[in-house]
Parts: sequence; C-alpha cells; structure tokens
Amino acid sequence: MTNPMRRHLASLTSRLVLTTVLLVLAVSVLIGTVTTLAVSDYLTEQLDQNVRALADQQRLPSPPDGDPGLDSRVFGATGTLVINLSTGQGTIVPRHGNVPDDILEALAGVPVDREVHTVEIPDEGTYRVNVTTGPSGDVAVGLPIDDVERAVSNLIWWEVLLALLATVAGGLVAAVVVRRQLRPLREVAATAEAVAARPLATGEVDLAERVPEHLTDERTEVGQVGAALNTLLAHVETSLDARHRSEQQVRQFVADASHELRTPLATIAGYTELARQRPDDSEVLTTALDKVEDESDRMTSLVEDLLLLARLDAGRPLEQEPVDLTRLVVEAVSDARVVDPDRRWQVDIPDELVDRPAVVSGDELRLHQVVTNLLTNARKHTPPGTTVTVAVRRDGFAVRDDGPGFPPDLVDHAFERFARGDAARTRGAEVGVGLGLSLVEAIVTAHGGRVTLRSQPGDTVLDVSLPG
Repeated sequence: MTNPMRRHLASLTSRLVLTTVLLVLAVSVLIGTVTTLAVSDYLTEQLDQNVRALADQQRLPSPPDGDPGLDSRVFGATGTLVINLSTGQGTIVPRHGNVPDDILEALAGVPVDREVHTVEIPDEGTYRVNVTTGPSGDVAVGLPIDDVERAVSNLIWWEVLLALLATVAGGLVAAVVVRRQLRPLREVAATAEAVAARPLATGEVDLAERVPEHLTDERTEVGQVGAALNTLLAHVETSLDARHRSEQQVRQFVADASHELRTPLATIAGYTELARQRPDDSEVLTTALDKVEDESDRMTSLVEDLLLLARLDAGRPLEQEPVDLTRLVVEAVSDARVVDPDRRWQVDIPDELVDRPAVVSGDELRLHQVVTNLLTNARKHTPPGTTVTVAVRRDGFAVRDDGPGFPPDLVDHAFERFARGDAARTRGAEVGVGLGLSLVEAIVTAHGGRVTLRSQPGDTVLDVSLPG
C-alpha cells in the first residue's frame, strides 16, 4: 500500500521539477524573443544605413559613362536596386537597362524623403527602399532584406534548439537537486510512517520514534517540521501514557469497588441465611436484621460516593453561592466533638476573620462534606488523645493533627480512590473504603481549588485552597 505521505512527497517533487522546467522554458522564450527582436532591429538598421549611404551617393553628379553611380565595392551585391524613376532606367544587380512597369508602379508610391520604407518588389522580393532627388531626377535605391530575414531565421532556430536543451538540462538538474533537498523531508516522513504503523488504540505504547536531531534545526523549514513532529510525538506519548494509566486506574477502581461491595453483600447473604435457618429465634433475627441494615447503609454510602465521583468526573456543575467558611468549619468541629470526645478538637480563627468571616463561592453542602471527610479521616486514623486543629483563613483552611502520620509510601497516593493506610496510621481503628480523600480532592478541584498533603510523625497537614 502506497503511503499518502510518500505520494505527497512524490507529487511535491514532480510539481517542483515541472515548475523549474516551465521557468527555464519561459526565461528561454523571453530571452530568445528579446534577442531576436534586438538582432532584427540591429540588422535592419544596418541595412537602412547602407540604403541611406547609397541614396546619398545618387545625389552626386553622374559619372561620364552614364553609370547610375553604384559603388560596386560596397553596394554591388546581388539584388542591389538603383532605378531612375524619371527615365525608367536602372539596375537590379546583376540586371541593367529598362525597368519593368510593375516595378516602377511599386516604387511610384514611395515618398521622396530621408526615410527608408519597406516595399514589395514584383519578382524580386521585399526591399528597404529610399527615394531621393538626384541630378537627373528622382532615384529609388534599395537593398533586399533577404539576408536579414535569413540571419534572423537562423537565430530563431538556434534559440529553439538551445531553449530545448536548456529545458531538458534544467529538468534533469532540478530533479536531482529537488530530490536531494527533499531527502531530509523523506526522513521526517519515514518517522511519521513508523509511528502510523504502530498499534496505538489500546494497551501500553512505547512511542520511542523521533525525528533525528540533525533534522530539527528550526532555522530551516525542514527543521521546523521535524521539531514540530517531535513535539507532537512527545505530546502523543504523554497522552497515551495518561490514557494507559487511566485505563489501569479504571480497572483497579472497578476491582476495588467490586471488592468493597462484595464484603457487605456476603455479610447480608450470610445473616439472611442464618435468619432463614433459625426463624423462631428472635434474638438471632434481631441481630441478623441489624447487620443487614448496617451493611445496607454501608453499601448505600459507598454507592452514593461512587455516584458523586462519577458526576464530578463528568464535569457536572456545582452550586455557586457565597459560603461562610468560618461558620462551616465551626459547625463541623462542633459535630466532631460530640461524635468523638476522645480526641481534642480545636478551631483556629484569626482575629481578622472574627468580624469579617471568610466567604468563598461554592456549593455549601459539598464543602461541608469536604470538612467532614477530613475530620472523619483524622478521627479514624489517629489514636485517642490526638489533637486535631482546623485553621481557617480567607482562601481556605487546613486540618492538622499530631498523630502518627501517613505511611511514606502512601503520601503520594493518598488521594487515589480506595487508597488505604496501614496499621501505623490506623492503630486498629476502623478502616474506611478509601474514598474519603478522593471525594475531598474531586470536590475541591470542581470548585477550582486544590488540596495538598504534608505528613510526618506528629505533624500531618491537609491544606485546602479555594477561590475567594
């Protein structure tokens, strides 16, 4: 299969060669035309000067022997015309004597002046003629233009031959030069072809092909194309890597979600079977129904979190209204104190925010979920007695605790979905399904903000920045 880029390069080569050939041909025709006209004018002017010289000679007194005054050394060439229009006598070398009437009639219309005129002489051809007044009357003198026409005709044939040779030579040279100049572009095309031949639709792709460095000099047109192609390939490689990572994350996300749903489903199925086996035991039935309800609530919470993440991933717009961030944090910390009195919950509000609360634009319900998730994360993954402080500022807030901190290998992945801490972080506490921080990041990002994590033993800070 012929590659379209190779066809394009072949077409470009053909067009450039054809353009060069046409330019050479056009220049050759132009030069030939100008040269022909210049030579024709020059030879005609020389002929006219000879005619005028012959006419000047006829104004002198006639020699005693009655010769019309032709200087054979200069004007004695065959065809030279000297005719006395008054007597009808003259010569058209080599003939002398009476001149036929049709020739006299052709010369009768030529005015007597210094100008040289073109006259068609019957049976003789085309002449350049001047009529002047001599001692014995009006005398017509002229010279044939056959030599001029012959010289111009020969010149034209030589010009045609040379133009053809120049055109053929120009085409051959252009073909060699154009192919040589387009060789770097063919190397660039070869790189593009190699990339196009690779399967890029699925899986991990190692896009190592690049245009050679010597073809990426942006001072040249081909270098600009090569550099642009390398930049494009780098972007494509980055996009393919991101796509592959996304595919892997989706597969892992589905597997993790399935695992998280399988556990409560198995629990529900187990207690349902237990209740079916012991229908008369009210205590067993009560316990089974309680566990079924607990696991159903757990699955409902998980599904709602998954749906919220899906909506945020799809770019669903959130509410945009003024939210009093100071009040939101105070209420969330107050709720945390009631739920978990084993930890010390503190709010740090600068004096400047006492009279003028921090107000941001966003969805109050989702921002409350952000604060709650961060406090829940601190409650579940720190031991009793830990101090958790929420510091409010004009453009966001930070949640700090003095617990054991995140494991080093988890810090870079803490916001990934279903990421979990190990025992050092949880200290036997309840382990969540791993969507809390993912929801925090998704909600904050949807608000145009960002969330960062800094963690070391005794000092863990989750910082949320929001647009004002």
